[in-house]
Amino acid sequence: MKRISNSLKTFIKLETASSIILFAFSILAVIWANSSYGYIYEDLWHHEFTIGFADTSFHLSKPLILWINDGLMAIFFFVIGLEVKREILVGELTTLRKASLPIFAAIGGMAFPVLIFMLLNKDELGAEGWGIPMATDIAFTLGILKLLGKRVPLGLKIFLTAFAIVDDIGAVLVIAIFYSANIQWDLIAYALLIFSVVAFLSYKQIYSKYFYFVMGFVVWLLFLKSGIHPTIAGILMAFTIPIQRKVDLRAYFKAVTKQLNLFKEESSHDGKLMNHEQLQAVDSIEVISEHIQSPLQHLEHTLHGWVSYIIMPIFALANAGVILSLDGLENTSHIAINIALALVVGNTVGILFMSVLAIKLKWADLPKGVNLKQLLGVSLLGGLGFTMSLFIVNLAYTNESFIAASKMGVIVGSLIAGTLGYVILRLTLKPKKEIA
Repeated sequence: MKRISNSLKTFIKLETASSIILFAFSILAVIWANSSYGYIYEDLWHHEFTIGFADTSFHLSKPLILWINDGLMAIFFFVIGLEVKREILVGELTTLRKASLPIFAAIGGMAFPVLIFMLLNKDELGAEGWGIPMATDIAFTLGILKLLGKRVPLGLKIFLTAFAIVDDIGAVLVIAIFYSANIQWDLIAYALLIFSVVAFLSYKQIYSKYFYFVMGFVVWLLFLKSGIHPTIAGILMAFTIPIQRKVDLRAYFKAVTKQLNLFKEESSHDGKLMNHEQLQAVDSIEVISEHIQSPLQHLEHTLHGWVSYIIMPIFALANAGVILSLDGLENTSHIAINIALALVVGNTVGILFMSVLAIKLKWADLPKGVNLKQLLGVSLLGGLGFTMSLFIVNLAYTNESFIAASKMGVIVGSLIAGTLGYVILRLTLKPKKEIA
């Protein structure tokens, strides 16, 4: 339990710092888009970039914003896939009993916002955006919990993290099933064949990060050309990463002991710096130890910083630049309002109702040290869709006025949900000194 607690604290610390950077880049995007240099903002993200040889069939040309949304975001979804696999194997989703409350909460947090959006959006204008309010931004929600300090019970942090991960799984399924068009099934078949081969190697605990990278790129390319959103390739490939490899522990211990003995035998010149032989021994231990690490943990640890501090801020900068003007919103203002209401009301009612239902039916337990008022606060935080919601906006609509209205609805709804959630948790959580 202590190991899980420490891992969760590290994860939350990383997500909290990421949420601050994400917020700063989002504000920068809005300021830039509404400044006198707004035309540069638009031109930059829609500028075509080509990879490969332009005069041949071996090239890809896309606007910069699609390289971000289709390419960099595949890495983001790959990391989500690693987190999901870890939670299923050794975390908070290992048993049905442990997973039941986050699963029920996620079902409510997906179904109710969609239902409210569809009820409010009675005509067909903008109906494709029904999937936008069903997502939760894990970085921002955990960032808000961090602002509340040590008064937040560990059980509440674990619940929110597990719920957000299950919610992400639902969002990925929605993207794959409902926001893909003109599917070329022959390319999907090739991609699944490669995926099956890599999964078999993973089952046999045969792993090479370079081979997996090449295969992952090929699968991503096939998905890109097939009509199914390529970020799905990131999720799939994450599930092929083995959690452990075939390791001869006796041989490993023998090799490390040999290097440690060499390290001891050598004496540095002044006792402050290592000599050449000692440095070689340390390097050898590092190389030997790399081959015993869990590939899943190693990749998650390596990529999490890149995703949190580089990929997500770039995504926010490229996608959060909403023009703060009512001009042109006469026919689309209802979309912004519907999305905002679905995020705030839909998530709050859905998460709270389904969680209480699971507890009353004795299918799940309320986390230790958590009461229903605090569960209400976390339910509101579930309406903080931001990153994932903005991502689905670009899949749901091609009309620029719809996109602008949707982004405004996402930002306003997320701000309201995040603020109300923080206030309720602030009022209902006892300061650390008052907790027995």
